[in-house]
Amino acid sequence: MTVAAYAYIGYGLATLGPALGIGVLVGKTQEATARQPEVGGRLFTNMIIGAGMVEALGLIGFVLPLIVK
Repeated sequence: MTVAAYAYIGYGLATLGPALGIGVLVGKTQEATARQPEVGGRLFTNMIIGAGMVEALGLIGFVLPLIVK
């Protein structure tokens, strides 16, 4: 296999972490909002900030194989 093939496999594996992270993040925010609806707005804001940070990992995983290639 070529280096590019390994880079694409690495990108595929790198997307699993952010996908699972965002899934857990949104699920826990839903649970917390259902338990305490009065803090739903603050939880949503924190969830969006956290999702942005998690998504940055996915973007880094996308860019690095292209740079290494």
